[in-house]
Amino acid sequence: MEIYFSVVQRKVVSPNDFTDLAQIGDRLRVFEDRYNATARPFQWKFTASDLDDLLARLDRHTTDHRQESSAALAA
Repeated sequence: MEIYFSVVQRKVVSPNDFTDLAQIGDRLRVFEDRYNATARPFQWKFTASDLDDLLARLDRHTTDHRQESSAALAA
């Protein structure tokens, strides 16, 4: 859902140049019709293994940063 609303934000709502609510509704309906006709499932490229690698890197970075901060405070 978040991806869909992100697309709506970028493709429909921005720029915010509407003169009234009816115009927003019209633009949303046109977008919805076109999106439903052309939408395809997202091909996720970020795997569970990628997530594990990212979390490990973040953990190492956080640990390294804490050690550097502690060493600086001790000096």
